[in-house]
Amino acid sequence: MADQNIIDNRLKHLENHLAHENPVLLNAVQSFRDLDRVAYRMGLLDQTESFATQIPWWPLISILGTFSAGKSTFINNYLDTKLQRSGNQAVDDRFTVICYSEDPTPHTLPGVSLDSDPRFPFYKISREIELVAEGEGDRIDAYLQLKSCNSERLKGKILIDSPGFDADAQRTSTLRITDHMVDLSDLVLVFFDARHPEPGAMRDTLEHLVSKTIHRNDSGKFLYILNQIDTTANEDNPEEVIAAWQRALGEHGLTAGRFYTIYSPTASVQIDDATLRQRYESKRDHDLAEIHGRMEQVEVERAYRIVGSLEKTAREIEDRVVPALQEGLARWKKRVLWMDGVVFGLIAVLVIGAGLSNGQLGSWWAWVRESTLHSAIFLAVVVGGGFALHLALRTLAARTLSGWLKKQQDALPVRINLVSAFAKSTRPWRSLLSKKPAGWRRSTRRKLSAIITQADEFVQELNDRFTNPSGTQVKEAEQAEIEPVIEAEVIAPAEEMPAPVDKND
Repeated sequence: MADQNIIDNRLKHLENHLAHENPVLLNAVQSFRDLDRVAYRMGLLDQTESFATQIPWWPLISILGTFSAGKSTFINNYLDTKLQRSGNQAVDDRFTVICYSEDPTPHTLPGVSLDSDPRFPFYKISREIELVAEGEGDRIDAYLQLKSCNSERLKGKILIDSPGFDADAQRTSTLRITDHMVDLSDLVLVFFDARHPEPGAMRDTLEHLVSKTIHRNDSGKFLYILNQIDTTANEDNPEEVIAAWQRALGEHGLTAGRFYTIYSPTASVQIDDATLRQRYESKRDHDLAEIHGRMEQVEVERAYRIVGSLEKTAREIEDRVVPALQEGLARWKKRVLWMDGVVFGLIAVLVIGAGLSNGQLGSWWAWVRESTLHSAIFLAVVVGGGFALHLALRTLAARTLSGWLKKQQDALPVRINLVSAFAKSTRPWRSLLSKKPAGWRRSTRRKLSAIITQADEFVQELNDRFTNPSGTQVKEAEQAEIEPVIEAEVIAPAEEMPAPVDKND
């Protein structure tokens, strides 16, 4: 009961947040509660868990790259406040999670604030770190920190600034956190440094991010940004810098995706030629506008992902989980019957054989028929011992299926405990002849159908909020929220970069 109260409190905190941020998703929390109840009855979910806490409800934007690639300066410019320290050398070797606060004074909190709070994407990440680097899980503060900022642009979203890929120390744990962060993010900005035109400086990033993301279903969420491009303004051939990075990306398999070229408006080099400066500023402003547009769009995308997760989980339970449990029960039944036949048959043969060889079979039977007490003792021994042995064989047969069940569980796209559900379906009081998993009834099927219908209704509500297909007049406040999704484009050719100006012109 205490564990259930913890889950209820977490969901209540989430509902309080969504009441102000997104009322549509507020209703979705109740649907997640209904889905949890189905999973609890079937044994698919522990009482200390909720499907609602398995996904981040805040839109996440991850910012990756090497040290001195301009990530911190980009964040400071975006938030219009000097929150992150910046410099040419490594100034921070931890992941920084940045979220909104009403307090105008920024605050920095230790990593444990993230590891212990289920509302953030790094909840219990210390366990993940411990798996890849023994002993490092207790040093969570060395990997993570939380910063608050009173910037309107942070409302409804979370930024994550990475420490870079240059440090050899803690590399394994850092890459594990990076993978976790990338998987959860709605948008990933990968920064390159134009001041170091040799792509080899970004070898780790290219290998770990580009090569591993080109085959992802969500590869469109990666934006590749060549930062500090203003440093090439006075070179003879700045286009070659862009071309070198494009070739490097191509060598790692990336032939499509958006490639941006920007520099900081507040920390740029002096470009004396007015015409060249105007070209660079125009390209910078155009690309920054697109990047910022995608960053503002993540709130909309996250809302659809959450509703999609609700529907997907409900469908997975009915379409894949239940059939897998039914197949497991059928296999289990066959193994139990086979083991019962072999074991009890062998026992019968041994007992009868021993009795005949000793000539005592008749005397045993005579003793049983001698009195009612003897008959009762015999019956109790046979039935009780036989039933206990049958239960032991049921348990053994269930254990022989554990490997198959784990394989089925790992293949599921949602986090469901198929092994626990099967154990609940094979408890001693469950009939061997039952074909239905524990908790699976008509009412359960109707509840899942209702949850799927609710998810479709939530999508319609989101569509009504963010689109206007009928062309009717919408409120200005709603219209301001509607922004088109910027599709991933083919890498911009080098010719789009401002060409150098011939000083003799």
